[in-house]
Amino acid sequence: MDITYRRAIWQWGGSLLLTVVAFFVLRWCFQFIRNDESPRLLAALVALAVGVLGIWLVYWLSNQWISSIPFTSLREALTPLVFIAPAFLLLGTYLLYPALNTIYISFFDARSKNFVGLANYRFVFTDSDVHIAFRNNAMWMVIVTSVAVSAGLLIAVLVNRIRLESIAKSFIFLPMAISAVGASVIWRFVYAWQPPGRPQIGLLNAVVTALGGDPVAWYLYPPWNNLALMAIMIWMVTGFCMTIFSAAVKNVPDELVEAARIDGAKEFQVFFYVTIPYIRGVIITVSTTVLIMVLKVFDIVYVMTRGHYDTQVIANRMYLEMYRFAHFGRGSALAVLLFLAIVPAMIVNLRNLRRVETER
Repeated sequence: MDITYRRAIWQWGGSLLLTVVAFFVLRWCFQFIRNDESPRLLAALVALAVGVLGIWLVYWLSNQWISSIPFTSLREALTPLVFIAPAFLLLGTYLLYPALNTIYISFFDARSKNFVGLANYRFVFTDSDVHIAFRNNAMWMVIVTSVAVSAGLLIAVLVNRIRLESIAKSFIFLPMAISAVGASVIWRFVYAWQPPGRPQIGLLNAVVTALGGDPVAWYLYPPWNNLALMAIMIWMVTGFCMTIFSAAVKNVPDELVEAARIDGAKEFQVFFYVTIPYIRGVIITVSTTVLIMVLKVFDIVYVMTRGHYDTQVIANRMYLEMYRFAHFGRGSALAVLLFLAIVPAMIVNLRNLRRVETER
């Protein structure tokens, strides 16, 4: 028995030593990848090796270390932690700690490093430029969410009836595969403007001048420039809404639809009194998801206007305060308010998911 335990202890120590060595090797790899002087190709290969093999090696060594523990009760208690602990560690390091640190910084002045209490929040609620960002975000929330969700639902119902359904859905969903920056660059060419008399390379102004009109600076004059920016996100998000709604509409029981038609209901009435009530949970989920996406909008505004011409939104203003003006406290206060604005939508989404699961 003593020999068995001694051997188990040696195995446990060897596994632990290998785990520690693997940890320091991975740590060196991460430092090598982050070093600007490292050759890019070699750094890419190291990143690929760490991402594929390194993480697997850590889990395998950790499992070997736990399996070599001679005490059964302790081994059974620690085995789940091998798989759970890294996830919690990553969440704590990259999600929980930054969130708590942002709240902490929002009560300090970044330049003097003095505690200023609610002064940063007072600035946020009294500055006229920040008020423009709040107003624009409210407009984005109402217009983009309502139009994208409504258009996605309407397209899902209409496309469901055509013969080339998959092809039509592919074209409508295609903008969702483009990044927000890429979509903004595309639409900069669509909105491109030149003074009258010069060749118009922008699609819209080429059409306008071909019809005899004067070229329009689409994203320079408020409030129409905000609507022009919103059109980009609506173009991107509608395909996402359509895909989710299409799956939901297909799950509406044919018996309900046929019963409504037998009772004399027209297609318009079937849509509003049968289809929509049946997929209400999906509509709420999609709406809150789009709402959260809209609240965090930054890329489109930054690429198109840099926030000029009264187009600033909260995320754009937060970026300016933190990285252009070096007011990290004010930027953190805006980040906290943005998070608090997203929380109600998250709560509604979670409650709706629980209700749907309960009904099932």
